[in-house]
Amino acid sequence: MIYTCTLNPAIDYFLQVDHFKAGELNHVKADRKMPGGKGINVSRVLKHLGQTSKCLGFIGGFTGEFIKDKLAEEGIEADFVPVDGDTRINVKLKSDSETEINGVAPQITDEQLNALYAKLEKLTADDLLVLSGSVPATLPVTIYKDMMDHVSASGAKVVVDTSGKAFREIVDAKPFLVKPNHHELGEYFGVTVETFDEVKTYGKKLVEKGIEHVIVSMGGKGAVYIDKDEYLYAPPAKGELKNSVGAGDSLVGGFLSEYAVSGDFRKAFQKGAASGSATAFSVDLCTQKKVEELLPQIKISAI
Repeated sequence: MIYTCTLNPAIDYFLQVDHFKAGELNHVKADRKMPGGKGINVSRVLKHLGQTSKCLGFIGGFTGEFIKDKLAEEGIEADFVPVDGDTRINVKLKSDSETEINGVAPQITDEQLNALYAKLEKLTADDLLVLSGSVPATLPVTIYKDMMDHVSASGAKVVVDTSGKAFREIVDAKPFLVKPNHHELGEYFGVTVETFDEVKTYGKKLVEKGIEHVIVSMGGKGAVYIDKDEYLYAPPAKGELKNSVGAGDSLVGGFLSEYAVSGDFRKAFQKGAASGSATAFSVDLCTQKKVEELLPQIKISAI
């Protein structure tokens, strides 16, 4: 089973406003509300691509009920720990430019945190755990490393997609796979990473620290996969950018949807790259039809 954990989920409230003007009355042209949070996005992509998963994390209030209901409508299983406050709302304003306003996370008690740890301790060596997204201010920055400690005895494989201090803490725990973007990779090492050679150099350093697999996303330049044996490059697909939210999560979801079936890292990397592009070219997360349409464009090569 693939488990995704979203410590800081949200309702993503998308607003389309023509020529938004700050400080004035603006009229919304279109809107939609979706369950959000990086781990939840990964679960939704997995479902779109025919793979089951279970969502873990913290949820609360009327906003949390909305998220659970929407996931249930999509046939996605959830096993959240309930919290006392309302799950946050993140506003994604799309106009001449994109603006994001992220809400405040509810408080999480020690008892609620221990309840999540108890769920993690039930994982087995056949399971994959995705730890993805930001860490709420009410939790320690070491939380992802602490969570890995609770699954270490099981042998479950852990995939991590986070940034900043949380990423710095997780590296020493040696997860199975990490997916920084090139800016996050550079931030970790205190350098600027822009070129493919720089991605290879610093991505390899993560492998040398004990992380088995590293995928570095580079936006419009594509993505690079690194392990102890090789460097692989996935070029970007061609299409019209419609949505920058969730492309990285789609890369992770697409990768895992193939890896869980075949165990083939090259094929998984190709599908992950196609899934990221498919989301970027869609108003919502990628569909299986769109991913299959783009797959032929993604020619994986050694670099």
